[in-house]
Parts: sequence; C-alpha cells; structure tokens
Amino acid sequence: MTILSQLNSPPVYAVCGGIVAFVAAVCVVFLVRAWRAGVALGMDKAKMRRVITSSVTFTVLPSVGILLGVIALSGSLGTPWPWLRLSVVGALHYETQVAQAAAEQVGMSALSAAEMTPRAFTTIALLMSVCIMWGMLLSTLFSKRYLKKLGGGGSSGGGAAGFGDRAMTAMFIGLICAYLGSYIGTFVSGGSFPFNGDWSPLAVAGVSALTMAGCVYLSEKKGLAWVESFSIAGSMLVGMAAAVLLRLWA
Repeated sequence: MTILSQLNSPPVYAVCGGIVAFVAAVCVVFLVRAWRAGVALGMDKAKMRRVITSSVTFTVLPSVGILLGVIALSGSLGTPWPWLRLSVVGALHYETQVAQAAAEQVGMSALSAAEMTPRAFTTIALLMSVCIMWGMLLSTLFSKRYLKKLGGGGSSGGGAAGFGDRAMTAMFIGLICAYLGSYIGTFVSGGSFPFNGDWSPLAVAGVSALTMAGCVYLSEKKGLAWVESFSIAGSMLVGMAAAVLLRLWA
C-alpha cells in the first residue's frame, strides 16, 4: 500500500470527517440559536431569510479558492488531511506555505507524493498544526483584555485597532516579498543576461496582482462592494489559468 493510499484510507477519512462533521454541527446550532434570538428581538423574518440567502450566495465563490487548495494539497497529503485543515482552522496561504517549507526541511525537493514518507507526512502535519494553534491559544488567554481596549474608546482603543491593522498589513507584505524574492532569485540564477531562469512565477504573480487590483478598483471606486467577496478566489483562478497558458505557450 502506497503512502497516498494510506492517507486516503477509510480510518483517516473517519477521523477527519468526524471533526469536520462536529464543527458543521456547531455551526448549525449557532445558526438556529441566532434565528431564535432574532425572532425574540422582533426582527423581520423576511429580512432574516434574505440575509441567510445572501450569505450563502456570497460564500460559494470565495470557497472555490479553498477547494482549489484542497485539490492542490491532496496530490501529496491525501484528501482527508487538507480537507480537515482548510475546513476548520487553516488558511489557504498558510497551509500551502507551511507544508512546502516543512517538506523542504525533511529533505524533499518538492511537496509531492513520489517523495512522501510516513515520517515526512507526520512532520508536515505536526508543523501545520502547531504553527497555527497559537492564534487560538492567545485568543483564549488575551482576547478579553484586548476587546476591553477596543471597546474602551479614546486613544487606547484606536491605538489597539490601528496596531492590529498595521501588523496584519506588514505580515502580508512580508509574505509577498518573500515569495517574490524567491521567484526573482530563481529567475536570476537561471543564467547570464538575459536571464534564462523560470520567469513564469513572476508573470503569474503579476497577472494575479492585476486581477486583485481590478477587483479593488471595482469595489472601492465603482461601488461594487460584492466584488470584494470574490477577489481572492477570482485572483487565484485567473492566476492558475495564466500559469497553464504560459506552460502551454512558453
């Protein structure tokens, strides 16, 4: 039995599926309780139904990006584990980045089923879990104090909120710089001028960035706020399509 067939075995599906089912059940419980609370407050049931319908509608397309992440990771990590990670606590950019970094640290040249071993999968799965658990732990320990600062008004509340926004922006800028630096390094190291390295990642990053910029323009300048919900998934889909076309034509 290959490592990939083991990762897609019924016991693994049962464990991961059970956790996903539990989380889904919790969501249903909160949905029912929210509906009952709205009725108790005297909210219009027709408006509440429209809110539910619109929420479902605007969740479908953005979730395509998550599905793409599950598909991308399932080729090397099996389907149940990426499904669990991206359904419960994981984020697409985080899971793929940590999985690739962990694969490199265990001696794999790439995140692929051909080089996957039980020890490598254990290390990758452990790092994917441990590195993201701190958000939950820190929220449990410090979120109440943080929320008091946000709700306290004045300069302290605004400062706390402003710091959170700046920290998140700085983190994403750092991630983007790290990825682009890697792409530029691969391109430059391909040979002497003109560089013979692989330039397709840079082109795909540029196409994705332009797509995101277009979504932001439509959302902020043209008043199409609904476009923002689809910007990440749309940028990913356009970027993937550009990668395929570049590979076919380049």
